[in-house]
Amino acid sequence: MTTAILTDGPQLAEILALETKVWEALAAGDPVADGRLLTEDFLGVYPSGFSDKSGHCDQLKDGPVMRAYRLSNAQLRVITAEAVLLSYRASYLAAGGSEWSTMLISSLWEQDAGSWRNSFSQDTPENE
Repeated sequence: MTTAILTDGPQLAEILALETKVWEALAAGDPVADGRLLTEDFLGVYPSGFSDKSGHCDQLKDGPVMRAYRLSNAQLRVITAEAVLLSYRASYLAAGGSEWSTMLISSLWEQDAGSWRNSFSQDTPENE
């Protein structure tokens, strides 16, 4: 059960900053930084199919997959003190691409030993 839905404040800012680090890793082509932010049992659900942690990190083995991105409309559902669901809109320009795309994304962040890590993410293309 959701205990709160936040559209601003320090907890939303903290989790959004962590999510931004994932995007920064994608833009930098840094699989190590990416991997530090994901749980060992990470599951990604994407238009291309399912991905585990190694698949998410392996996409960066040849360098960046994003050239630019913008995150907006963030909201945070507080599930428990150790689990939150971040939902937002991401507009991005893929590496080698020339047109912006937009996804609606939900990411589950879980806290373990005082550290937040992403355990689940689902990307849904936004129809424009």
